[in-house]
Amino acid sequence: MRIGLALGGGAALGWAHIGVVRALEEEGIKADIVTGTSIGSIVGACVAADLLNELEEIARDVTLKEMLLMSEFGFNQGSLIGVRKIEKRLRDHFGLLTIEEMPKPFAAVAADLYTGERVVFDAGDVVTALRASSAVPGVLPPVATGRMLLADGGLVDPIPVEAARDLGADIIIAVDLQGDYGARAARQGFEAHNDKAGKAPMKTARIGVAMLLRSLSRARLELDQPDHIISPAIGHIDVMDFRRADELIALGRHATKLALPEIIDDLERKGASFAAS
Repeated sequence: MRIGLALGGGAALGWAHIGVVRALEEEGIKADIVTGTSIGSIVGACVAADLLNELEEIARDVTLKEMLLMSEFGFNQGSLIGVRKIEKRLRDHFGLLTIEEMPKPFAAVAADLYTGERVVFDAGDVVTALRASSAVPGVLPPVATGRMLLADGGLVDPIPVEAARDLGADIIIAVDLQGDYGARAARQGFEAHNDKAGKAPMKTARIGVAMLLRSLSRARLELDQPDHIISPAIGHIDVMDFRRADELIALGRHATKLALPEIIDDLERKGASFAAS
């Protein structure tokens, strides 16, 4: 029985994936196959390439100054932020590694802006796949490759369960970063007792996007159901606040601990190989 891990998108909230992976591995549950969308593709690639320690160190040390230094603001490239420094950082860790050369099967999901179709990278250059999968429209520039113009996979497939199954996973654990909508709405002031709710255009737009992402995630999970869903309680954290890795990792770990009894019972019942502590 091959265990698949499908890591969803969610910008800075993706640091929670690190806590999920750590908690699973402490119970001897190691993914045989990893897929990811957006930030989930970056964390997933680090899991598949055995670079999670390096990523966790980066995540825990991120400061506002470092975030600003990584940014290249400008509108002449089809996005708010450039990609040159980000690509260099990815190359520093992955070099010219291809997906085929990774220790574990891996896939990243992107969306083709020309056709609106889902595109799965399960071969080729790792950095190109990660750039495409995490290219949030308007924020990071899309990636032109062949006859496609690729952007964030969260537009079409926020939690790539199907990709994990296509790679041969028998048991799939999905991590949903969009599930805590109630806390996200409350953070933006969308509560029944708040008579100012809906009167701030930008907040209304942001919560509308959050609702769309939550709905798309639900629809995809219903269409291609994983065996287990881990949904950390992280709605109170801003999706662009990359400085809260310690808290996000802890919350990812906590959500996984709550789900572990059911996961372990399922793995034992199906005869999956793992070494529970």
